[in-house]
Amino acid sequence: MTFRVRFWGVRGSVPMPGASTVRFGGNTSCVEVRVGERVLALDAGTGLVGLGRSLEPRRALEVDLLMSHLHWDHIQGFPFFDPAFRKDALVRIHGSSRFTESFEEAFAGQMGGVYHPVPFRSLPATIEFVSAGGGQTLDLDGQVSVTMADLDHPGGSIGYRIEYAGRSVVYATDHEHFTFVDPALLALAKGADVLIYDAMYTDDEYVGNVGMHRVGWGHSTWQYGVRTAREAGVRQLVLFHHDPFHDDAYLDGIERLARAAFPNTTVAWEGLEIDLLP
Repeated sequence: MTFRVRFWGVRGSVPMPGASTVRFGGNTSCVEVRVGERVLALDAGTGLVGLGRSLEPRRALEVDLLMSHLHWDHIQGFPFFDPAFRKDALVRIHGSSRFTESFEEAFAGQMGGVYHPVPFRSLPATIEFVSAGGGQTLDLDGQVSVTMADLDHPGGSIGYRIEYAGRSVVYATDHEHFTFVDPALLALAKGADVLIYDAMYTDDEYVGNVGMHRVGWGHSTWQYGVRTAREAGVRQLVLFHHDPFHDDAYLDGIERLARAAFPNTTVAWEGLEIDLLP
């Protein structure tokens, strides 16, 4: 039995490679979840490229791609996703019916004309689009359940709770907190083993005490991640979707502060793996 989480991209907004981000990584959002024989991918940022290249050759390959939303930093890895170029691959792209643009329009649009040399419709893989909404639960093979919740982000965003063999991981990125913990997110994360949370800013950055005023931009802070983890009773908090200008030293500092408030906290880094089953 396998239930393993691996982080391939942990940044928000734009990729940020370089000497100052080498330890935590510079790729945008992508998290792999191996559940039994299934391969799930949470978001399709530039981290998806490495995930695709890591997948071992097999006669038939299936990947379920669970999209939080369709902003560019969450889809820009797909044109370079190896399974999309395999005739024996099936890629299911899941997301919310709330999105203002259809999945196919977003994925095909970034591969059209002046943007990319290979058109979306010429990809050899079988690609299916599955639309669902907050509050719905997907049943994958009767063993894996994926519950969705609407989150607060410009254009809409979706959080996911993946459950298997009595364990659970929650993916809640691109979410802006309220003055209280969002009841939909609280219900989604209740008692989870792992909560992956959008911690793009600090509280001071969010309200503009440091830099620009960021209220309304659709992101949260590590402090609200800690508050959510406490109220939901989660076992482990993983801070995610780092600001592209938060370098390794800055993220080290956030991790120290967050662990003082919630000891079982990790700042996500590329290559981090979490096994949910012994």
